[in-house]
This record gives sequence, structure tokens and C-alpha cells, in this order.
Amino acid sequence: MRITCPLCGPRDRREFYYYGSEDYLMRPAGEDFDAIDAHLHLRDNVAGVARDLWYHEMGCAAWLSVTRNTVTHEVLGVALVADGGVGILAKMKPEEGAL
Repeated sequence: MRITCPLCGPRDRREFYYYGSEDYLMRPAGEDFDAIDAHLHLRDNVAGVARDLWYHEMGCAAWLSVTRNTVTHEVLGVALVADGGVGILAKMKPEEGAL
């Protein structure tokens, strides 16, 4: 399987570390421990299109959101998590006075 890093171009998947479902970026708010436990430990095992987190460990050290088919391993899209268009990062706002 090959992943096209937005910064480095096409690379073999062995350059990347698979972290898990993109759901890890969408943490539940507050201190509802049952919701936090479910968020961390209860996952759907999708047979088909899924969005996952990958870390470009042997390259640019970027976190990527990879959309792929888990049956065929076809990579359908790759986006940088740092662009803020994914999960919790899209909800975060810079503090007042921050650069």
C-alpha cells in the first residue's frame, strides 16, 4: 500500500505509523467517564471506507488523516491533520494574542 503524503509525495506505508481511527481526534467533552471509556475502547471495525490517523514516522513527522477502503486497501484521500480540517483541531481556536 502506498500513501501520498501532502508534504513528501508518494511513499510506502512502511514509512508511516498507523495510530487508529480518526475518532481519536473527537474526544468527548467534560468528565463523563463512561463516554470517555467508550471513546477509547469501543470501536466499529468497518469493512469498507474508513478514515484513520497515520504518523509519517520516517519522513516529515506529519500526522495525516487517510481515507481508505479497509477491504481493498485503496487509499482514497490524504489530508494533514495540522490543517485544522479534522476533528477536534477544527473546533480549537487560538488564544487571544497568540501568533
